[in-house]
Amino acid sequence: MSTTETEEHRSLRSAVSALGKRHGRTYDREQLWSEAAKLGYLGVNLPGEYGGGGGGISELSIVLEELGAAGCPLLMMVVSPAICGTVIARFGTEPQKQTWLPALADGTRTMAFGITEPDAGSNSHRITTTARKDGTDWLLTGRKVFISGVDLADATLIVGRTEDSRTGRLKPCLFIVPRDAPGFTRRQIDMELQASEKQFELTLDDVRLPADALVGDEDAGLLQLFAGLNPERIMTAAFAIGMGRYALARAIEYARDRTVWDAPIGAHQAIAHPLAQAHIDLELARLMMQKAAHLYDTGDDVGAGEAANMAKYAAGEACVRAVDQSVHTLGGNGLTREFGLASLITAARVARIAPVSREMILNYVSHQTLGLPKSY
Repeated sequence: MSTTETEEHRSLRSAVSALGKRHGRTYDREQLWSEAAKLGYLGVNLPGEYGGGGGGISELSIVLEELGAAGCPLLMMVVSPAICGTVIARFGTEPQKQTWLPALADGTRTMAFGITEPDAGSNSHRITTTARKDGTDWLLTGRKVFISGVDLADATLIVGRTEDSRTGRLKPCLFIVPRDAPGFTRRQIDMELQASEKQFELTLDDVRLPADALVGDEDAGLLQLFAGLNPERIMTAAFAIGMGRYALARAIEYARDRTVWDAPIGAHQAIAHPLAQAHIDLELARLMMQKAAHLYDTGDDVGAGEAANMAKYAAGEACVRAVDQSVHTLGGNGLTREFGLASLITAARVARIAPVSREMILNYVSHQTLGLPKSY
């Protein structure tokens, strides 16, 4: 892969940056979502024959990064077009594609994604949400937690488990659950972190779904699941890099102008060097993110899995350090509402925790990449 962006990517980055700057940190989520959709940014990764831009996760990650760098990230981009849109585009039936992809691309409909459970986290082997056949229908029962934007979504792509008729073992499957399906209820979780996208606990009590609610092949298992999880990690990296860039830009501007003695504080190496290091860390994380997106878009799911986890880890760490150093550079001003950085202290930690913790990524790399034995 080339480490230099194409002219098309640079043009996309510039155009999205301009959109983000028009909205800024005090953006209205619905207005920005609508405008981004009209400009074709929300569906840039979806197939052209279904109203998308015909690009890939590489292009979609640019959109989210640049909006984040302008202070107005759209978190539902991680879920709706990146996870759900990608899974349906790759594995959905033709009616599912016709129903969902054009609407996801133009922003008129959104989808949430439900995998995390109270007792299983994101461990697909311990998911207890189960689907069983009842004639031609499915009955889905279980619980999910920390599911983003369910109140905004028209449906939720739920990860459940079905019984393999050949082995009797449970395997992961994906189901489209409409928001108004009987037995499908939600409870908003009281979060200390304030964000436009709320978090919910979901309960599925024998939710009856038609046969065509199943996405893809009942026997595909983890293949279909990771088709959504790898883009999720790449897009989380984009979210983190954008956030880190936004914080760093505010700190650099402040360090150039703030004069306490005879020179701007940015002239002092104690201020300049940590900011330079934060910039380097963000740039390195972006390179890994671009590698992961390239591998995914070219169909290398195994390579993309490794790179996506590394990109998410690197970006999360770089974001936390960039935000912390930016706030520290501003001193007391870094905690004021005027400069808009204090809220990022909490938000930056999301990139370390979700959608998978940095410790689980280290487990993945130690086992899958280094070949070390498991302790669990």
